[in-house]
Amino acid sequence: MQRQIPRHTIDDLIDRLSAFDSIIDVRAPSEFIEDHIPGAINLPVLDDHERDEVGTLYKQVNPFTARKRGAALTAQNIARHLESLSDRDKNWSPLIYCWRGGQRSGSMALVFNEIGWPVTLIQGGYKAYRRHVIEALETLSTAFEFRVLTGPTGSGKTRLLHGLEARGAQVLDLEGLANHRGSLLGEAPESDQPKQKLFESRLYAALRRFDRRQPVWIESESSKIGEIHLPKQLFKHLMQSKGIRVDCARGSRAEFLCQDYQHLIDNPDKTRGLIEKLTFRHSHAQVDLWRQLIDDQAWLELADSLLDVHYDPAYAQSQKRLQVIADCRLERPGELSDAVYNQLMDAS
Repeated sequence: MQRQIPRHTIDDLIDRLSAFDSIIDVRAPSEFIEDHIPGAINLPVLDDHERDEVGTLYKQVNPFTARKRGAALTAQNIARHLESLSDRDKNWSPLIYCWRGGQRSGSMALVFNEIGWPVTLIQGGYKAYRRHVIEALETLSTAFEFRVLTGPTGSGKTRLLHGLEARGAQVLDLEGLANHRGSLLGEAPESDQPKQKLFESRLYAALRRFDRRQPVWIESESSKIGEIHLPKQLFKHLMQSKGIRVDCARGSRAEFLCQDYQHLIDNPDKTRGLIEKLTFRHSHAQVDLWRQLIDDQAWLELADSLLDVHYDPAYAQSQKRLQVIADCRLERPGELSDAVYNQLMDAS
């Protein structure tokens, strides 16, 4: 007798996702890119072009013709995916979902179940998962006591966070989740930012790992990191949390920026284009000066000028919103010495 394919709600599954050998998202690649359950792989039963083709047949011809074409394409794609899964043994246990937990995931689950793999489906599919994330973020965004590292650009706050994490502290790296350093020059050199929904999935996955009895270290951010918007509740809670200000000499910060943003030094045309976006905030004469420094490859002078004219004044303005409870002076940007670590722990 063939095993009945179990369907479980995302509420039942969320705490045991790691128990599955694979999480398979069978939606089209564009849907997967927009968002997916962290750790999922994309094995689409219909790609974007095929999905559009079937949708057009449904609207312009009739549903029967569309279903017949969709079934043929789905069968071909599942057969191709099976070739890539040929090394899986009989105990391989996948969790499968599509948009609503309907025909697309059901088709793949039916074939896998016939083979003998113990497959499980998410009731309601991605749509149910997305609803769960939205509701959970409302609660989790304010569930922890934040310790906010604040300080001027170039003080190495992100590097300090990583150092704290290496020493066992709970750390929420928002810039890492958003794949952006949070400033005009903050684009990652080799990869794009995630879509907003995928960022929120990553944020949810990060928050739910934390122990609510322990503080969470986080970097002070604006409400927007690149193109990513922080959830309103999270940003409000961040701004109301206790801040610890770190700082070091401006010259050291300028040197640090030259090291940390080497990809911009290697691509002066891109840097020039980014600098030109500052004309909305600074005079044309000032932007022309920065352009000239780029042409002259005077990178240290450029970094120092950007700190002096652009970044430090913006930081001073932002500090009016945050409650700073302690100051920590660094010898070098981002250096977490034992003395600095102890100072941060004492302040928290």
